[in-house]
Amino acid sequence: MSADQNVMIHQMHLVGLDDIRKRSGWFLGLGAILIVLGLIALGSSMVLTLTTMVFIGWLMLLAGVLQTVHAFTCKSWGGFFIDLFAGAFNAVLGILIIGHPGATAVALTLMIAMSLIISGIFRIAVALSVRFPNRNWLLLHGAINLLLGFAILQEWPSSGLWVIGTFIGVDIVFNGWSLVMLALAIRHAPTTQA
Repeated sequence: MSADQNVMIHQMHLVGLDDIRKRSGWFLGLGAILIVLGLIALGSSMVLTLTTMVFIGWLMLLAGVLQTVHAFTCKSWGGFFIDLFAGAFNAVLGILIIGHPGATAVALTLMIAMSLIISGIFRIAVALSVRFPNRNWLLLHGAINLLLGFAILQEWPSSGLWVIGTFIGVDIVFNGWSLVMLALAIRHAPTTQA
């Protein structure tokens, strides 16, 4: 075995290769479950989008109520009015989101589309103006961001009802896929020497 292979095996041991190998079945199972859940999420992206908005609304309402209560428990504190205003604002915003999850999703989707377009333009500009190794990957990343942003924008406002759920579903699928690939790769990795 070469010195490079020994170093690589030692580094793998440092990150818990043996522990992961012992539990590779769990990694594989969890990955498979996440892939299935992600596919279900993709199949019901509109429901997931609206559910996500309602969940965020309830979190904001709860945070606002707690912050408002906190403000009244510390009335003598100099930041009383800031705390009270922030709590009331969060609570009202939470109520609005819960009451209008579709409109919230549409507005958030517009912000996502604009963010993708701006970051795509920035990445392309950097890739074209600065010479560095593998800058083509940054150029590709920027182009994909631009395409996604314009695709979302072209379908907006109807895209607001499915984009967030789709992004969550894709994230869950890729998370599961990475766990499956880790489990399969770890089974074929060389064992470490004590």
